[in-house]
Amino acid sequence: MKLTLSWLKDHLETEASLETIAETLTRIGLEVEGIADKAAELRPYVVAKVLTAEQHPNADRLRVCTVDAGDGQPLQVVCGAPNARAGMTSVFAPPGTYVPGKNITLSVGNIRGVESRGMLCSGAELGLGDDHDGILDLPEDAPVGQPYALYAGLDDPVIEINLTPNRPDCTSIHGIARDLAATGLGTLKREALPPVRGEGECPVPVSLDFEAADRDLCPLFALRLVRGVRNGPSPAWMQARLRAIGLRPINALVDITNYVTFDRGRPLHVFDAAKVSGGLQVRRARAGESLKALDGRTHALTEDMVVIADARGVESIAGIIGGEGSGCDADTVDVLIESALWDPTNIAQTGRRLGVITDARYRFERGVDPAFTLPGLDLATRLVLDLCGGSASRPVIAGEPPEMERIIDFPWTEVRRLAGIELSRAEMKVTLETLGFHVAGSGDRVKVLSPSWRPDIEGKADLVEEIIRIAGLDRIEPKPLPRLTAAVAKPVLTVIQRRTRAAKRALASRGLMEAVTWSFIPHDDAVLFGGGGPALALANPIAADLSDMRPSLVPGLLRAAQRNADRGSPDVALFEVGQCFADDQPEGQSIRATAIRRGSAGHAGSGRHWDGAAGTVDVFEAKADALALLAALGVPTGGLQVVPGGTPWLHPGRSGTLQFGPKNPIGSFGEIHPRVMKALDLKGTLVAFEIVLDALPLPKFKPTKVKPALALSDFQPVSRDFAFVVGRDVPAGEVVRAAQAAERKLIAGIDVFDLYEGTGIPEGAKSVAIAVRLQPVDKTLTDAEIEAVSARIVAEVARKTGASLRS
Repeated sequence: MKLTLSWLKDHLETEASLETIAETLTRIGLEVEGIADKAAELRPYVVAKVLTAEQHPNADRLRVCTVDAGDGQPLQVVCGAPNARAGMTSVFAPPGTYVPGKNITLSVGNIRGVESRGMLCSGAELGLGDDHDGILDLPEDAPVGQPYALYAGLDDPVIEINLTPNRPDCTSIHGIARDLAATGLGTLKREALPPVRGEGECPVPVSLDFEAADRDLCPLFALRLVRGVRNGPSPAWMQARLRAIGLRPINALVDITNYVTFDRGRPLHVFDAAKVSGGLQVRRARAGESLKALDGRTHALTEDMVVIADARGVESIAGIIGGEGSGCDADTVDVLIESALWDPTNIAQTGRRLGVITDARYRFERGVDPAFTLPGLDLATRLVLDLCGGSASRPVIAGEPPEMERIIDFPWTEVRRLAGIELSRAEMKVTLETLGFHVAGSGDRVKVLSPSWRPDIEGKADLVEEIIRIAGLDRIEPKPLPRLTAAVAKPVLTVIQRRTRAAKRALASRGLMEAVTWSFIPHDDAVLFGGGGPALALANPIAADLSDMRPSLVPGLLRAAQRNADRGSPDVALFEVGQCFADDQPEGQSIRATAIRRGSAGHAGSGRHWDGAAGTVDVFEAKADALALLAALGVPTGGLQVVPGGTPWLHPGRSGTLQFGPKNPIGSFGEIHPRVMKALDLKGTLVAFEIVLDALPLPKFKPTKVKPALALSDFQPVSRDFAFVVGRDVPAGEVVRAAQAAERKLIAGIDVFDLYEGTGIPEGAKSVAIAVRLQPVDKTLTDAEIEAVSARIVAEVARKTGASLRS
């Protein structure tokens, strides 16, 4: 929402400065996004007189002019405008001036051998329009030397406000002024809007052709004919205001409707009466109908859209945009002015489906003031009569305004209860009444009637919000929350919330950089990673290559890694913790933790070094990251199984699945499949893991969070190495688990330190060497006890894996 300061002061009598107004707007919830001061931007430009204009000696289309900029020292300027002539008054920019229309800064130049000390400017070069045909031709009485912005009335700052969807009343400058007046910043100007009586009946009948259940689509429709208008350009003051807020003046009739739309938040539409055949019908569109609209596009209509039609067909899409066929132009003599109420939901649905965004739609889908439907018609009619002449008929009205009275039983103590602030009843009552509410009663509880322009007010909490935002949030004194019990407060985070935070810390501690990628990915990427179903396709994607909800975090990270590599950073280690989607149901969503490593970005470091280049990452880097994450999350890994092979997007021979039994997989790790690498145009070595945090077993409940006492043994640990010959298809992890089961109390750790196949090993077998660390607790182990434990280890591994001790 944009407005100029002078336009605001048409509705608000105030002496407040621009800075105070902007600060107050933001304080009461109308956030000021920016203030554009055209006067400051155009400060160097001055009104100047062209004294002479002679043909350039070396160019047919250039003229050498002498210009008086008001200081009595004529300057030589080379100008290529066809309308440059001696005696004219124009706009001059001296050297050093920035020209917004050309994005250049002027300097003293030499053009075809003739010095030029500045520039005579067109409106387009000043950023004031699209006119490139010539320099600005000002009236002869324009004061030479005066800043052009001051002369042209461009010294009017433009305030841009970011409106929230629940404030339809502030889509009008009058509504914004009302809010400012409630803060005490000024007085709202309540100018009377006398009705236009009109002469004779409107000859165009109107019918609302809806079933009883559809009457809410258009509760009220008013139409008036104005005969004998002269539809030329609108007045300069109106054009200046419309241009200031980013609208292009078209003609007086169209400009009047745009002006009323912003001034009072009342969208209107005008039809050329000569182009309307018969009466107007407000109805649902029919199958196969279409409309060539004022935006130049032909829109196909569906039966759930509301239109305004005549005997020939559709003339306007209700509340959104008019048709080209009945639009007003310079030849318009008789005009029909329409003011109506439309259903906000239907307008929003129609606008989204057609992809049409207009100022009318912006207001109707939020809800306009139903009580201003007829006064808005009278206001527009008065402006047409004043600016275009003619005579108006009496309005024809179809339907009736809906009942909008909402009376709220409001206790004044609700303000203190909900906001924690003490305000006097008098102050609260004045605030509500200044905002347009009617307050009845004088006790602790009053009856409050919300105004017709506030459809967002539904209950007591809304009234509290109105009072507090005008009083100011800075009046709320900060106070600590009281402790409800003497006991330690219970944790408020869920298990998945704690795991999400812990996962991010754990992965970052392993040298991985956190990334945040889109939840939407291309359809082909989704198919590669197990998604791509119609249920997860976006109906209105923000970009063509962001069409599907992601089934995995991996594709986004892979593309991020490749973009880094393309820009000279090949060794990338990234992680992300976020949502993935298997279907469109709540239970189909999961929280996953994923990490990828590329090139030489291993846990130990990456890149070249004088003592040896780092090797490329492999599947074991991804496995180490996954196991480190599980350990950081406190997931017991005693029953964790590592099964060869992973998801289809991983290399089948260089990947693994982590699971707690066949029916409870929790994730996978490995090298990216060559097929996926080719499809995504990835290069280099890439490994990844993905853990589904929702699938991890829940932690066991502990009555206390006190950690157990640290138990350190005073006795020397003993390490023994074993080399087993097992079948080639037996995982080394099975050997480790079997050895661990032989003596759980004494065995403190087992590491695999060698794998060998070749000479001395039978065909189809391999040698797995493990180091077993024994930690005595109550005494030093004797040789006999060590031998006994060793024998149990050999026997248990042989029983469970069929291994034999290598000789």
